[in-house]
Amino acid sequence: MEIHLIFLYLAILLFFARISGDVFAKLGIPSVIGEIFVGIILGQSVLGIIPLSDVMRLLAELGIILLLFHIGLEADLKQLTRVGFSAAAVAITGALAPMITGFLVSYYIFNFSTITSLFIGGTLTATSIGVTVRVLEDIGKMREKFAQVVLAAAVLDDIFGVVVLAALYEFSKTLQINVNATLILVLYIGTFFLFAPIVGKIFAYLVSSLSKKLDTLDFVPPVVVAIILLFAYAAHEIGSPEILGAFTAGIAFSRRFTIPFAAAFQADKAIIYKIEESINPLIWLFTPIFFVYVGLQINLKAIDFTSANFWILSVLLFIIAVLTKLSAGFVIRGTLKERLSVGMAMLPRGEVGLIFAEFGRLSGIYDNTLYAVIIFVVALTTLFAPIGLKKIWSQKEVEI
Repeated sequence: MEIHLIFLYLAILLFFARISGDVFAKLGIPSVIGEIFVGIILGQSVLGIIPLSDVMRLLAELGIILLLFHIGLEADLKQLTRVGFSAAAVAITGALAPMITGFLVSYYIFNFSTITSLFIGGTLTATSIGVTVRVLEDIGKMREKFAQVVLAAAVLDDIFGVVVLAALYEFSKTLQINVNATLILVLYIGTFFLFAPIVGKIFAYLVSSLSKKLDTLDFVPPVVVAIILLFAYAAHEIGSPEILGAFTAGIAFSRRFTIPFAAAFQADKAIIYKIEESINPLIWLFTPIFFVYVGLQINLKAIDFTSANFWILSVLLFIIAVLTKLSAGFVIRGTLKERLSVGMAMLPRGEVGLIFAEFGRLSGIYDNTLYAVIIFVVALTTLFAPIGLKKIWSQKEVEI
């Protein structure tokens, strides 16, 4: 693709994403919906003005990586630890319930093959952590206790999704689950999450020490971005999503994260403020590109809306996708509003579900109708969650 066309596409994308996001926010709808809507309108679904490209994908990935770094930077690790049991319960329920139900319905009711049914279940398992955290920020609930449960659960769910995809990929080739390879992948990811924040904290200390010696903070932003990208690369290399590497980097630089018995390895507060000050404009610039890209990936033209089979399968899978994720919120204590919010926040599939769908199509596991159904369900769950969360928090509290 010509470079000058990329410039034109970015100009169109950024302008309309910002305008649409603000218009939707003015109407009381989370701005993320406006950004995804712009992608649907400008992309292959409607106008076809902006094509999918590696450059757009790269910029979108950069946007979500920076967003997850920001979330990690603002995260209260002690609170995340306190809600660890609840988050694990939500993640396990929110992953297994849709996967098992999706498989059983696909296999026994629609008579799909074992591998196809497993892929349908796997697609419903995924939660888009990017969409989830952005929605929580849009409605101003990111610091609520239930949001911390959602954040930790979404991280675990994303890891589970990667493990499931890797296992199903092997199964699609050999028709056997490679237990050893799956366990090794889980071990690698667990080891990364154990040591990455500690390594990141040491990096933060080195950046802080160097800034004092050089008597300047000007070099801090590019060095920190380099560290974010390094952690994203390291996460990918061990089989974990890049965004989770960025999240651990954010935790490492957070003011609330300390290494036990190593108080010396703490970055100067001025460094942390400089990081926040310099990263925020990058987040405002690149994050909308990610959500527009989610919309660009959705191809509504591939859907035959006149097909009865399409609607039967779509409606049933959508009901399963919603109810099984909502059920995850009811495994924890809290008000009805908090429980519904947890389940609703786990609902978006977004880019994660689209990855499953595209892999299923390319490998011949999904036919055209089934691929269209999956795309439709992914789109509906992604758009339904922000509206649902907004509606939930406009209601009065109900204790249960």
